[in-house]
Amino acid sequence: MSALMFKQTALSAFVAVALAGCSLAPDYKRPDAPVSGNWPDQPKVQYGAYATPMSLGTQPAAAVAPQAGTPAADLGWRDFFRDPRLQRLIELALINNRDLRVAVQRVEEARAQYGVQRGAQWPSIGAGIQGQRQRLPENMRQPGAGSISSSYQAGIGLTTFEIDLFGRLRSLSEAAYQQYLSTEQAQKSTQITLIGAVAQSYFNLRAAQVQLELTQRTLASRQESYNLVKRRFDGGVASELDLNQSKSLLDTASADLAQLARAQAQAVNALVLLLGTPLPEDLPPPATFGRDQLLATVPAGLPSDLLERRPDILAAENNLKSANANIGAARAAFFPTISLTGLFGVASPSLDTLFKGGQGYWSFSPSITTPLFAGGSIREGLNLAKARDNIAVAQYEQTIQQAFREVSDALAGEATYGAQLDAQRALQDSSARTLELSNLRYTNGIDSYLQVQTAQVDFFNAQLALVQTGLAALINRVELYKALGGGWEETTKVQ
Repeated sequence: MSALMFKQTALSAFVAVALAGCSLAPDYKRPDAPVSGNWPDQPKVQYGAYATPMSLGTQPAAAVAPQAGTPAADLGWRDFFRDPRLQRLIELALINNRDLRVAVQRVEEARAQYGVQRGAQWPSIGAGIQGQRQRLPENMRQPGAGSISSSYQAGIGLTTFEIDLFGRLRSLSEAAYQQYLSTEQAQKSTQITLIGAVAQSYFNLRAAQVQLELTQRTLASRQESYNLVKRRFDGGVASELDLNQSKSLLDTASADLAQLARAQAQAVNALVLLLGTPLPEDLPPPATFGRDQLLATVPAGLPSDLLERRPDILAAENNLKSANANIGAARAAFFPTISLTGLFGVASPSLDTLFKGGQGYWSFSPSITTPLFAGGSIREGLNLAKARDNIAVAQYEQTIQQAFREVSDALAGEATYGAQLDAQRALQDSSARTLELSNLRYTNGIDSYLQVQTAQVDFFNAQLALVQTGLAALINRVELYKALGGGWEETTKVQ
């Protein structure tokens, strides 16, 4: 019993020594953000109708996006995307998308790797029993010994255990832990990207559907115009030129209809790929196609908020911390390695006496290994770790700069799309009135059909442009939501 207590005490001492080991990793300090402390000023564009068509100036970013309210990273995607159909599609994508599945398993892979590395810091204790029988030639036997000998052992052993005096194992464990955290953030980034892609594909589909409906109405209208011109031509009132111009408009609308039908089908295919499953039949009805009807507003906050909110920035910092820890492991390679091996149990030349009294034995084998010459590999290992740390710093700073640019671009969109939409609506209205007047003048024989043709083309293009601008405004707000770290939470965090 006293031997067992001795073993437990010795093992506890070994563990204490290991845990008390120092770390040679440099003290981590977050690099300064290589961006301004505020978002850049944004354009101030306002449509003022025909008296003062447009005014252009500048305004602070705070005037573009609300500063109060729930940060984008805490705004759940169910609250940001107001369309119940889109919410259902996002839900399906999060369940079935293969890229997200891979990202989840990458997290599990990194978690397991961290567990393996962390376990290396602790002693490995095992129990076992072994037996051996051997025959020796006569000239190798002990005097009076038989030709065949036997030996049996049973016990509990401490396999080779490295005492982490210089923090090598602890540094490797920390590096693996930071890699695990990095993969967690990468999973969040993948989810954010997926949700944004689903929303964009859905809006592309909605826009294609709206444009297809416009084209169908335009085709029907141009068919009526062609029939009118054909009757006038048959009556000798319209010229063959008028008839051919009417045919051209009808053929153009037919070609546009085929093109938009293809675009709609391709938009469905893109959406199905992101969902990872066919579109269900029981989707909720869609909301009205408009930015403020489909999406909530998000506050921009400050650039410094990105450092704690964007998963890709957090992942880059985790990679930097991992590289910093690997420097500690590389430095520890210059120092001696101390290992322990121990065994406590029973031994006997015969199996029937193995567990009888007086057969106890123990062994204790400490070892120390000091590097003397390695051809410069240890020094270069440290240089490699430092180079990778410098790379990680540059990648971290680049990630911040890219995030700053993405938010700034989205803010510029928020500042200008409203005025552009106002101007596009006015253009559509004026084009519709021009078409109406052109039809009247042609019917009354004042103008040629060329004026009607031009007015029809202008009106149709104005309608399509309004839809495209609305689509761009929708996608821009989604990009702002993503750029600010939104899309990870399903429901809004309670402030």
